[in-house]
Amino acid sequence: MKYIRQFGIILAVTFIGEALKYFIPLPIPASIYGLILMLIALKTRIIPLEKVKDTGDFLINVMPVMFIPAGVGLLVSWDALKPIWLPVAFITVVTTIIVIAVTGCVTQLIIRLEKRYHK
Repeated sequence: MKYIRQFGIILAVTFIGEALKYFIPLPIPASIYGLILMLIALKTRIIPLEKVKDTGDFLINVMPVMFIPAGVGLLVSWDALKPIWLPVAFITVVTTIIVIAVTGCVTQLIIRLEKRYHK
């Protein structure tokens, strides 16, 4: 029952994100609205972490399985991708490196700021 309640909370926040996408006409995916809402709710303790932690851990553990349909879709679309596979592969590698670098820099900045704040 605990997992169903936690999953319901996560679904409710996701639904609110979907509703915001409908009312706010920005080119932002509804999932991003939901993630931002969940972050705000967790940081302000509107939703205590304990209320969603177990189900959140489970969803993170099964996340790789969610990429299987996307991979199969790429295989099915191989005829369309075949002429442009090299530029797509190059862009994928470059953007992955950029994301890793930016994430590392932001993480280091946050760690430095936290150290200053705690001193």
